[in-house]
Amino acid sequence: MLDRGWHLARTPLEIDVAEIEYALMRSYEAFGHWQAECLATVIEFSASGPENALLHIIRMNDRPKSVRDLAQMTNRDDIPNIQYSLRKLLKGGLVKRTGSGRAGVTYEVTPLGFRVTERYADIRSVLLIEAVTRVPE
Repeated sequence: MLDRGWHLARTPLEIDVAEIEYALMRSYEAFGHWQAECLATVIEFSASGPENALLHIIRMNDRPKSVRDLAQMTNRDDIPNIQYSLRKLLKGGLVKRTGSGRAGVTYEVTPLGFRVTERYADIRSVLLIEAVTRVPE
């Protein structure tokens, strides 16, 4: 429970909204940590939650994605950070770059990236999906 000591929680309604915001911030960070740990069980590769998300989104529908596609699909506008993450995934051998020019470059998973994302999906299924099935309705 937050109190009025926080500048974002001055009234009872602001306290309620701030509690939701705080829970979202903590949930976002926890999800990123969970993704990183799940990936670490598959491959010795250090990736943040957003980098992990990019890997799986690149794999989504098994078709290449441009930086613009990735930005739109992740609701991000920090293109330099997306490009940094892509360089990291490239260096790790998980994705490859195809095409040329600003508009023609796309990214797709490599065979290693495919195996890693498949194994990640398997582990996610055992750890998360099976747990969700046990949650009462």
